[in-house]
Amino acid sequence: MAEVIRRLGRAAPGWNATAVTRIADTTGRDPFRVLVACILSLRTQDATTGPAAERLFALADTPAAMLGLTPARIEKAIYPVGFYRTKARVVREIARDLLARFGGRVPDDLDALLTLKGVGRKTANLVVTIGYGKPGICVDTHVHRISNRLGYVRTRTPDETETALRAKLPRRYWIGYNDLLVTFGQNVCAPISPRCSACPVRPLCRRVGVTTSR
Repeated sequence: MAEVIRRLGRAAPGWNATAVTRIADTTGRDPFRVLVACILSLRTQDATTGPAAERLFALADTPAAMLGLTPARIEKAIYPVGFYRTKARVVREIARDLLARFGGRVPDDLDALLTLKGVGRKTANLVVTIGYGKPGICVDTHVHRISNRLGYVRTRTPDETETALRAKLPRRYWIGYNDLLVTFGQNVCAPISPRCSACPVRPLCRRVGVTTSR
């Protein structure tokens, strides 16, 4: 896996970064904005997530400021992200909860993050790794698919993949693993007909489950 990560890391600057990573890089990796961007990104394409987050953060970029917005104002700012009405309520409730229970600060602890409404393991791990630079393993559909396609793990669900990676993947790779594999998945290693001809790790990949490729 060390060689896989080395090769992907060398190729990554030539690929389009994820929306959450771009937002993090332009906001000083502010945990609150990383958290909100993660919520907006769920079931939404990056091309929609990025502009929506920018519009929202132009109105409010702290829990207190976010709570000062009406749900309708948040909805208007983030439209057309998927489930924008639900996400507007969730973002506002998270802001309220952060102020009431955490003094307005986003916790850097996975268990504490998971107590926030609408925050699952994927979002919590991204906040820990991207927002705080602490070790964590965020497993989404790309990380789950590619870790199995490489033959590095044999799991059925993202939760199983996270458990397997925590046991097997050297800790020094944890922080960057999600960002690297998601970028790779979006640009090269697609779910259907991956671009194996352009893959920097083709010689190292077992291509588990791949039936057609480009």
